[in-house]
Amino acid sequence: MTKKRILWVDDEIDLLRAHVRLLEEKGYTVEVAANGEDAIEMAREKGYDLVFLDEMMPGIGGLQTLSKMKEMAPNLPIVMVTKNEAESLMEEAIGGKISDYLTKPVNPSQVLMACKKILEAKKIAGEHVSRDYSQEFSQISLSLMNPLSHEEWYELYTKLTNWDMELDEHPELGLRQTLLDQKRECNAEFGKFVEKNYRTWIEQGPEAPILSTKVVEHFVIPELEKSTPVFLFIIDCLRLDQWMVMEQLLADYFSIERAYQFSILPTATPYSRNAIFSGLFPIELEQRFPEIWKPGEDDENSRNRDEHQLLDKLLERKRITLKPESKYVKILDAEFGRQVEGNILSYMKSKLTAVVVNFVDMLAHGRSDSPLLKEIAPDEAAYRSLTRSWFQHSSLFGMLKSLAAQKDVTIILTSDHGSVRCLRGSKVIGDREASTNLRYKFGRNLRVDDRQAVFVKNPKDYMLPRASVTTTYVLAKEDYYFVYPTDYHKYLNQYRDSFQHGGISMEEMMLPVVKLTPKR
Repeated sequence: MTKKRILWVDDEIDLLRAHVRLLEEKGYTVEVAANGEDAIEMAREKGYDLVFLDEMMPGIGGLQTLSKMKEMAPNLPIVMVTKNEAESLMEEAIGGKISDYLTKPVNPSQVLMACKKILEAKKIAGEHVSRDYSQEFSQISLSLMNPLSHEEWYELYTKLTNWDMELDEHPELGLRQTLLDQKRECNAEFGKFVEKNYRTWIEQGPEAPILSTKVVEHFVIPELEKSTPVFLFIIDCLRLDQWMVMEQLLADYFSIERAYQFSILPTATPYSRNAIFSGLFPIELEQRFPEIWKPGEDDENSRNRDEHQLLDKLLERKRITLKPESKYVKILDAEFGRQVEGNILSYMKSKLTAVVVNFVDMLAHGRSDSPLLKEIAPDEAAYRSLTRSWFQHSSLFGMLKSLAAQKDVTIILTSDHGSVRCLRGSKVIGDREASTNLRYKFGRNLRVDDRQAVFVKNPKDYMLPRASVTTTYVLAKEDYYFVYPTDYHKYLNQYRDSFQHGGISMEEMMLPVVKLTPKR
């Protein structure tokens, strides 16, 4: 590696020769200047990786030198060294965007630590990440050899997600493919786990995770017993990793408690989000509200238009009366989102307000159809980055910040389902009436490789409606997506590397449920 170049600026530089020699012994190239004028000229001509800058010097002082150096090289790391411990001076130096601050007399270990922190932090952190992930990789592989509970699966998925985000910061390590391969292995085992246990979860025994149908009962209703207004935000198609990048931005505003839920199957909006608002499985919804759940309909506009009514009916069944009555908002476009953002505090008058935000789902589907979006977000790391950029400038973030400024409000935030990056095609055969979804299908005469999908011969076993006696369902596992034999290669290529939902994967099923309480 090229030696890092350091410039040390001090009018008493002869007294610091021992420090300079130490840095040279540690492999740095160190040059010195006795005043600000010389330092500015040297920085202009030679360029350095780091500058140690004395605050008190004759002629141009340290702060003025700092300012001129930052004008020339805004990204140049500068460590201010001073005898003055006045708070005002520290604030002025920090305002000048220094990288660190040392108080005289400095000792060699302080100087070396500053150099390592600024010049070698990424390299050192990368070495530790590589070592720690190698150890974690072995532990995760061993854990897959034994049966895991749903709590242990969520813990494993959270670990994988944390590593995913950690490796975003260290692409140079070359560990991304290793992690992707391990996630694929985990998803294969997770598919077997769900296939084995899902029917018993529906019965809601003591070993069952919280499913979509229990989200309001378990997380929202207990908050309604308190005096504060409650907001339920449902972000369509939000995955755990996307939530984590949002959580980083919200940490300054809220105390955050994170739990989780499992989406019901299929992991698609007409099923999972209606299950949240109604507290019912799809077959129960069809029986109780036939005017809402009509056979043959399978799109959000038709099947998710009555979410407010379903929520009120759920509260009514639980014998909960709200005064004033509940409010419901669905945000489908940016302009309406800004209107809601401007009026969000008016909803504080209601005991419960449900807000559905559709942007993340639109982003997932838009990426499939837009070459531009696929160029911007070619992989999952970029997809997370795009989510962060959206959220940082979104009306949703504006709403949450406005609510964070209130003393008494509780926010429950979750998703109806996640999405998985589909990389492998699975050939499916069915009649013309079969549904068009890429991760799940229902219809007659469906056939698919059972290693790549779960075949639901009797929809009632999964609490799913049945349009006719011969209706069956297939649910894609892992990262498979369904393609018909007709024009197989055309559609195989068209939908490869797209984010889809409706099937069985960790990313689609295991969802965060977050309680946000404003920091006082």
